[in-house]
Amino acid sequence: MKVCVIGMGPIGNTHAQIYQAIPEVTLVGVCDLIEDRARQAGKKFGVDWYLNAVKMLDELKPDLVSVATGGYEYASDHYEPTIQALDAGAHVMCEKPICNDLVKAEEMVRTARERGLCLAVDLNHRFTPAARTAKKWQNEGKIGDLLFINMNLWIGKFGSFESEFYHLKALNPHSVDIVRYFGGDVAEVQCFAMKSPGRDLYSTQSMNLRFASGLVGHITSSYDIERGHPMERCEVAGTAGRLLVDDMWREATLYPAGDLVKQVYTNPVFGGFTGFYDTFADRIEAFVRQLLAGASPDEIDGSGQAGLEASRVIHAAIESIRRKGQPVMVSEIIR
Repeated sequence: MKVCVIGMGPIGNTHAQIYQAIPEVTLVGVCDLIEDRARQAGKKFGVDWYLNAVKMLDELKPDLVSVATGGYEYASDHYEPTIQALDAGAHVMCEKPICNDLVKAEEMVRTARERGLCLAVDLNHRFTPAARTAKKWQNEGKIGDLLFINMNLWIGKFGSFESEFYHLKALNPHSVDIVRYFGGDVAEVQCFAMKSPGRDLYSTQSMNLRFASGLVGHITSSYDIERGHPMERCEVAGTAGRLLVDDMWREATLYPAGDLVKQVYTNPVFGGFTGFYDTFADRIEAFVRQLLAGASPDEIDGSGQAGLEASRVIHAAIESIRRKGQPVMVSEIIR
């Protein structure tokens, strides 16, 4: 499988490094609008480098393209190279969020579907053994009928940002995707947010959720807490028990109802995840394995559609903020 990467910042370099470690994949080209980035990446990975994505796609004809560009609100530059890659007949792994503009995000998903190509989004926070173990417990009925989900995610991120909603759009694709992973579609959102002292963006938010199935949930996220350990926790409760996933890959714990003996998965010291980089490797390798196995677009785990639905929930939360905390139906958001 021939692969190209578009956008050679730190994340694009991470994608390229991961592809070169997968035996069934050959990294054949990299592209960036900034010449120094493109040239340095080409030299680093020993591949052809380009300043024009269409030229690279036409000359190298990759089977798979990673889109790791940035842009306004960290996502406006995802749209054009994704469409270009799909038009060239390549499957696409797009960085999150799928796009800051929902109309363009919908077009990305629609274009992939119409061309019969697989579009995935790098929703890497749940591509871990701990998350899969927790999902297995759920599928085995060990937590019973779902009642509520609580999700927390925080990371210190400071400086200037393009919009007051940057934090919601850039960070929460992960948190929304995780609660959707366990709870399914979200029907209604109510969101309250604050701008902490000296900040011009909504840097901490609290989101109430009503899922289509009837269960309820909550997401708290923040850019105001210095990065440290822990930084993420998901709690899923049901009639038969409760499970916790701590820090993506660190630990998953099952608390059976009426039983004082808990069950724990702990990331192993040898052979386990060693850092955040490994979540990227797991997520990208999972997509590659699905493509090699001939998975259809609808079978892709962490698909473009999943990325779109996560962003739709976030845009409903933003609309709730604009309405001073009034609940917003996700169905009201562009479809």
